[in-house]
Amino acid sequence: MISQYDIKAVLDQYDTENIAISTICSHTALQIFHGARQEGFRTIGICKKDRLPLYRSFPLAKADELIVVDDYSDVLTPEFQDRLRENNAILIPHGSFVEYIGPERISEEFAVPMFGNRRSLEWESDRGLQRQWIEAAGLIVPRRYKDPSEIDSKVFVKFPGAKGGKGFFTVNSEREFYIQVKQRVKQGIIKASDLPRIGIQEFLLGVRYYPHYFYTLFEEAGAPAGSGRVQILGIDRRIEPIDEAYRGLPDVPPEFFDYTVTGNQPVVVRESLLPEILQFGVGTVDASIKLFPPGIVGSFCLETIYHPSRGFVVFEISARIVAGTNVYAGGSQYSQFTYDEPMSMGRRISREIRHAIAADRLADIVY
Repeated sequence: MISQYDIKAVLDQYDTENIAISTICSHTALQIFHGARQEGFRTIGICKKDRLPLYRSFPLAKADELIVVDDYSDVLTPEFQDRLRENNAILIPHGSFVEYIGPERISEEFAVPMFGNRRSLEWESDRGLQRQWIEAAGLIVPRRYKDPSEIDSKVFVKFPGAKGGKGFFTVNSEREFYIQVKQRVKQGIIKASDLPRIGIQEFLLGVRYYPHYFYTLFEEAGAPAGSGRVQILGIDRRIEPIDEAYRGLPDVPPEFFDYTVTGNQPVVVRESLLPEILQFGVGTVDASIKLFPPGIVGSFCLETIYHPSRGFVVFEISARIVAGTNVYAGGSQYSQFTYDEPMSMGRRISREIRHAIAADRLADIVY
């Protein structure tokens, strides 16, 4: 595994007056480039040819330089990594980067400084480690089924990786489980090698809330956690085809029983729920510091369901910027209580990098 010492050695060679913010052109790239521009950074986009028209279309969110690749895994080649390092690049990981490259290859092969603690991506992608993290934070989690033979009621089946819900399904029995898995392997949605890492958990009823947090080492706003503070920058909910299935009643097409995330909506919760939501973020940070020091850095999201009698149940952690933050490219109802200027998550990441450069502590937030 590439060590923090390895990355610090790279950072020691960087011209910190000429840092470039980089990411692959997908997921939250427009927001990341826009926020970096607002904070005065150069930007480098890593883009497939067919996406160039999109990423050239928004003048205030267009990367200063677009590097065309045939496949996003090209970033792992020594030549490409040299190019990023020569440009003093800090890469911002997001869901597409993790999905296309893979947390293992990021840990073992990608020797370019990344914002955050790359170990948190390992804890995010492994269902067992993630559950350990959530439980260590003192949060309520759904019942987990270790084997399909244990299925005794309606369950939700998830695949490993940041797939945005693609191919997820519900079943009521072991027999249904294997029928659905076989179908998705045949469709190429998952690989046979993914089967040991499939997650099976109880199907939860309730209202979905996805709070966006930022753990800062440099700002005073927020709730104390570790040696820094946890801020809430926004909350969203996700739009999935299953949400619109009722529109086809009584003849719902089978393809609408699909949990692929296609968009996001902004959400404001009752103020009486905010103390609990904020404490969830604090617990998540404190647990991460104990489990994989120095713990999570920067942006993360908790995926929750609220039930009137059970309260909040946390079923997943996203240990980096999430696509739901795109609804707040100009700031959110919560960020405006902390900042007198529009503050997206993309800009907040670049602001933290700016703080770290000024304090000569870039290695504390980049790994």
